[in-house]
Amino acid sequence: MDNKWWMDAVIYQIFPRSFKDSNDDGIGDLKGIIEKLDYLKDLGVDALWICPIHPSPNFDSGYDVSDYYDIWDELGSMDDMEKLISEVHKREMRLIMDLVPNHTSHMNKWFVESRKSKDNPYRDFYIWRPGKEGKEPNNWASIRMGGSVWEYDEQTDEYYLHLYSPQQPDLNWNNQKVRRAFYDIMDFWLQKGVDGFRMDVINKIAKEDGLPDVEIVEGDTRQYLPPEKYYLNHPKVHEYLKELNKEVFSKYKDKITIGQVEGVTPEQAYLYTGDNRSEIDLFLQFEHVNLIKTHNQLVEWSLLDFKKLINKWQTALSDQLWNLVFFSSHDLPRLVSSFGNDDKYRVESAKMLATILLTLRGTPIIYQGDEIGMTNPNFNSIDDYQDMRSKKAYLEHLANGHDNEEALKYVQGISRDNSRTPIQWNNSQNAGFTDGKPWININSNYKEVNVVKQLQSEDSILNYYKKLIAIRKNSDILLKGTFRLIHEEDNEIFSFIREYNDKQLMVVANFTEETKEIRTESLGLELLLSSNPVIEKSKEIILKPYEARIYKKND
Repeated sequence: MDNKWWMDAVIYQIFPRSFKDSNDDGIGDLKGIIEKLDYLKDLGVDALWICPIHPSPNFDSGYDVSDYYDIWDELGSMDDMEKLISEVHKREMRLIMDLVPNHTSHMNKWFVESRKSKDNPYRDFYIWRPGKEGKEPNNWASIRMGGSVWEYDEQTDEYYLHLYSPQQPDLNWNNQKVRRAFYDIMDFWLQKGVDGFRMDVINKIAKEDGLPDVEIVEGDTRQYLPPEKYYLNHPKVHEYLKELNKEVFSKYKDKITIGQVEGVTPEQAYLYTGDNRSEIDLFLQFEHVNLIKTHNQLVEWSLLDFKKLINKWQTALSDQLWNLVFFSSHDLPRLVSSFGNDDKYRVESAKMLATILLTLRGTPIIYQGDEIGMTNPNFNSIDDYQDMRSKKAYLEHLANGHDNEEALKYVQGISRDNSRTPIQWNNSQNAGFTDGKPWININSNYKEVNVVKQLQSEDSILNYYKKLIAIRKNSDILLKGTFRLIHEEDNEIFSFIREYNDKQLMVVANFTEETKEIRTESLGLELLLSSNPVIEKSKEIILKPYEARIYKKND
């Protein structure tokens, strides 16, 4: 596997609306990101991935784009974007944009034109069909939103396809003009100087010819059925990506393509990213994070299952796959609230999870705020939540007979807003995010959990992240080594070996509130880093609650 710059990099994901507000309108913006670039450089990250910054009616946090060639006015201007690119590069970092190729906003000029008439030049940019027997064209169910994927349009007496919400009509990638439009869009931004793209749900852009009905299984009374087999990882997607690579990325050096490819097997992931495939560079898969949240439902998870999935992807195809390693994002509950203990052991479990994230094989992604151990906000009213899926889930819970307290508790666990509350920069009003009224409320724990306080404490989560990143960057074992899971059947301890050129590191982590003892026959262990001060010296490794350690194994 050829070594690329991203294989040695640490990526930091930014949700712009919640990062830093520079003009006190309550919304984070590009100038706010520029203000904090020195902070990010000091943290040690190499690349920034920023969520969508294009104009949008904001039905889905910018993942409903109305103009791919412009900047959302609430986030700034094209001048601000050009300055951001320049300032990122001055600090020897890289900038990765989020691109949404599967669907647009219903207010995008392409769709506005498309729905005017059946013979409009943009009609075939989207997937339009006549009704069938007085109903929708087929029985496909919409992703996460429920109901049909089809929306009736009275003006032309036809339906358009939307895998997500009706405000996000799907594009027709079978149309060469659509593909050409995206090649031009990517060229435009690459020429501006961006360093690549994270491509949203890229493995859903190809649909089965004819859009057939999902076969009804005897006894299934649902009106609309999950149609994944007709669009998820369809063979045609590889034709599209090979063409994209040839038409766009073959002209540029060291630009990165990241594909969100939910629902893949390792073998399918290799088809997207294999060295000889000429498609994309890196993939985002979600099996491990879906252990705690699947389709707006919280589920019980076990460390054994988590370890098995991590091991599956770390060792897949004899190490031919290069992973993107992430445990949280703008779509998930907070890291320490999901996999750790965000109450009594918030600091300890945040450090422990950081240890695992930054010592696994692959390119790690830190989601904004995780580096200070931000938690779910647990808002006390549904009115405090802004996410459309959260509000829908709340109403559905009430409709199913739950009372307000039960419905709110449910939303507190699953909401995408958990990770979208503003970064807590200091202990001043609104946590230093804005002097205006924030677009979403600040987490009430901001006086205890904030950047300034942690910068002043050597033992803080933030300074621990810095130490971890520095160790990673200076270790060939962590950057290039293989992964081997140990203590495989232990449901309380996560431990593994990283090895390169006969040199080894061992990582051990305690996922419980109890002190745990690990017996080891190896006498050549040298402690490299611990998330807690280590006093004892013995043949056993004694881990405090949620403690993690990295050992160097000496001959």
